[in-house]
Amino acid sequence: MHVRELTADDLDAAWELGRFAFGSGPRQPASTTAEVPGLTRYGAFDEAGRLVGKAVDLHHDQWWSGRAVSAADVAGVAVAPEARGRGVARAMLTALLRGARDRGAAVSALYPTVAAPYRACGWETAGVLRTVDLATAALPRHRPDPTFAVRAGTAADLPAVDALYEQVTRHRNGLLTRRGELFDFYAADGALPGDGLTLVEKGGDLVGYAIWKRGRGYGADSVLTVDEALAVTAEAARELVGVLASWASVAPTLRLCPLDGDAVSTCLPLESAREHERDLWMHRPVDVARAVSARGWRAHVRGFVDFSLTDPLAGWNTGTWRLAVADGAAELVRLDGEADLRLDVRGFALLYTGAAGARSVAQAGLLHAAGVAPDALDLLGAGGPAQVLDYF
Repeated sequence: MHVRELTADDLDAAWELGRFAFGSGPRQPASTTAEVPGLTRYGAFDEAGRLVGKAVDLHHDQWWSGRAVSAADVAGVAVAPEARGRGVARAMLTALLRGARDRGAAVSALYPTVAAPYRACGWETAGVLRTVDLATAALPRHRPDPTFAVRAGTAADLPAVDALYEQVTRHRNGLLTRRGELFDFYAADGALPGDGLTLVEKGGDLVGYAIWKRGRGYGADSVLTVDEALAVTAEAARELVGVLASWASVAPTLRLCPLDGDAVSTCLPLESAREHERDLWMHRPVDVARAVSARGWRAHVRGFVDFSLTDPLAGWNTGTWRLAVADGAAELVRLDGEADLRLDVRGFALLYTGAAGARSVAQAGLLHAAGVAPDALDLLGAGGPAQVLDYF
């Protein structure tokens, strides 16, 4: 088996492989035949030169406590049925991680169709992207505040929308920055991302927005899908939710992905939400030293801990490290010998994303403590839990 980056000559075969894996329609989209900036496509070829596997490294950045961390987010992994179970995916992901490290990536996320193969390669479950349905009539009605202006947005408003998204998300963990060549490429046509864009402004400044798709019909099964609804103040959120509530007569169901604890979610009757969809996402470090030094850290957190790490795919991560955190920054320094705390790379992912504490990671068999309490490794998860809003 041979793994390499795909060229333009390979794209038809890659699309055909993905069509069978994901059940796509027979018509090939133009975007699959074009060179797209901001991503790297990998392929695995058998001895006859036939493409038997593919994977894509999306050159994203993720927000981690106020700092953008370079990511290799993985998408489009597919293996020909005749080649499954023969190590094709593992070989591709090994090459992808190596290439991602070479270009400066620090972390990686993906949405698995099945988790086990990715666990075997060092990714671990870190959270769920939830899509929920709410009865539109149950949304709190709000008398419009005349100090706010509510209007339909246009493509000219998208830079302000991007700036508000960044204001809401940059101090959280795991969310995409939506910067870079890949996002610029898909935004180049200047089209609105949905059917409509509702803006809430105060004093000429954008303070809230909702991107939505109207759907079909106006009967009992009609759904208004809100791709995103964010606000920077509680008052702006109430204005925005009031606009969404006004759809009750023609769209009885409101569908959206809530962002935990943000201004809009705290206005929604989430206790009555019905789960529509759950998309599991997984995380792993590409380069542990880079993942630690590149992210933001809470200014009040201080301490150090020594641990040994095992990473079967990314050997550059394997070894003994000292994590030192102080004054809003951290670093990993290599040490000689073995430490009392021995961590699997999947355990590193759980701690880094705040998905689990050290004792839970130990109970899962991903952290072994030689006669010492494992709690010191909670330092690695001091930034709080991660969340995602983008599906890729």
